Amino acid sequence: MKQKLAILGSTGSIGVQTLDIVRENPGRFEVSLLTARRNWEQLARQAREFDAATVVIADKSLYAPLRDALADTDTKVFAGADALEQAVGGGDVDTVVNALVGYAGLHPTVAALEAGKKVALANKESLVVGGAYVMRLAEEKRAPIVPIDSEHSAIFQCLAGERSPVRRLIVTCSGGAFRDLGREALASVTVEQALRHPQWQMGAKITIDSSTLVNKGFEVIEAHWLFGTPAERISVLLHPQSIVHSMVEFEDGAIKAQLGTPDMRMPISYALFFPARAVRSGERFDFLRHPQLTFAEVDRAKYPALDIAYDCLRRGGTAACTMNGANEVAVAAFLARRCAWLDIVRTIEYVLGRATFVERPSLADYAEANAEACRLAHDFLGLQS
Repeated sequence: MKQKLAILGSTGSIGVQTLDIVRENPGRFEVSLLTARRNWEQLARQAREFDAATVVIADKSLYAPLRDALADTDTKVFAGADALEQAVGGGDVDTVVNALVGYAGLHPTVAALEAGKKVALANKESLVVGGAYVMRLAEEKRAPIVPIDSEHSAIFQCLAGERSPVRRLIVTCSGGAFRDLGREALASVTVEQALRHPQWQMGAKITIDSSTLVNKGFEVIEAHWLFGTPAERISVLLHPQSIVHSMVEFEDGAIKAQLGTPDMRMPISYALFFPARAVRSGERFDFLRHPQLTFAEVDRAKYPALDIAYDCLRRGGTAACTMNGANEVAVAAFLARRCAWLDIVRTIEYVLGRATFVERPSLADYAEANAEACRLAHDFLGLQS
């Protein structure tokens, strides 16, 4: 029987690569639901190619052109966040691939878990923002969460079959676009420079987050929630080659690592096929072409966002939600050339110093914390809300 997929954010980088896996395995998967934020034209093309049962466009103003583009098909067309959450919980979906960007991914994750669906999670913000709530819900509903992020997929694979306690998780870090740039040069970096990641082809938001190491800080928070590991036992190592995707150290001193080329299709396919593995053609890793793999400490003065994320993890409550909201506003402003790169972390620090903190938040509290963080970030950057 085919696995019925909902792919949230199907026009983005992870969504497009997920559909590559579907193309490679037409007998294994059926596309039930596709969603996009604004790119209705690509969404319509995908719906036609994969004969999707339902599509949802988040921006309601784009409902009419999408509906008209699919008028001669059997695909049902909806618009808006409420429609997306309802579709995710529908009975014709087995696995929800959440490839949405930012806070917007939290409520669809919750909707999928409420319905007992398997979640293949690329939206790390679901756990950064609401990890306590999301993991508790997953346990209550017995709904599995399988990570797609390459680092968390690597840890997940290293832990498969293990029953012994973990001493340490070692999350690797490419260093982003500015790993070879001195601190003094960061004040004048451009959007184009920040988007030039040395290894990975990703969307704009996550590429900027990689350049500030906000993304790595969020991955530490995500690892805590996924694997139940406290902050003091999660390490980050700079690994410029992006070959070792992450490692797990056990109490006997053994360390397991997952290695491979920097290609997101591998962790995506692992999440979809788990507990099996896909048979995939394409490039294979060649040790002789990579005779040296190097590791180093992260320069915490150059990348203060990493320690800020650790602090938010230790504080718990709404702290990480606030950090995420401030970061989303600042990154959007940077990409729009309305603030400097260094202003991203300055915005986070400003907002965290002023935002309301809720120690044991409800889902509504997360929404309030996100909205407040966005307002404070707009104020700091002098932007209109």
